[in-house]
Amino acid sequence: MSVLLSLSRLIDHLSLALGKLIMWLIFAATAISAGNAIMRKAFSIGSNAYLEIQWYLFAAVFMLGVGYVMLKNGHVRIDFISSRLSKRTNAIIDAVGLVVFTIPLAMIMISLGWPVFQNAFVSGEMSQNAGGLIRWPVILLIPLGFGLLILQSLSELVKRIGFLTGHLDEPFTVEHEKSVEEQLAEELAIEAESRLAAKPAGNH
Repeated sequence: MSVLLSLSRLIDHLSLALGKLIMWLIFAATAISAGNAIMRKAFSIGSNAYLEIQWYLFAAVFMLGVGYVMLKNGHVRIDFISSRLSKRTNAIIDAVGLVVFTIPLAMIMISLGWPVFQNAFVSGEMSQNAGGLIRWPVILLIPLGFGLLILQSLSELVKRIGFLTGHLDEPFTVEHEKSVEEQLAEELAIEAESRLAAKPAGNH
């Protein structure tokens, strides 16, 4: 188990590094968007390449960031339900979800996306827009992104198993800050519990 936990930490470091890279990609997309708008409005100069690089960068942020989001435990949950369950129950649900849904889905997407990338790379597929960019780099993001999702899913699975077997104190490596939705769910749960506790006293 210690070897698996070490591999999990390496994968987590990779996801954290990509998270930092994504911040720069967002900055680059913002700068290009602003520069392109200024050039078009002030000098009537524009290019489809500038427009396409913006959504290339957006695609990179989205696809390369899936592992980072999972590491930060920022993926979608039904917070009202999960907040009422124990850590052990949540860990079991996570482990089952990773094995049954997340990893198989990612493998399917890689198997579907890789041939598309190969065809675009071999043919040198270009954008149909005048002055557009070559297509294969952005298509490569599909199998690459889902490959990163599989890696982080395996890391999370190791951590859940480590927690369930007593090798870890927490099921997560990185504790995330509570979102507004999570705080609201907890407040509603506390309020509901207080009302239930007050009902018998009121009846007497």
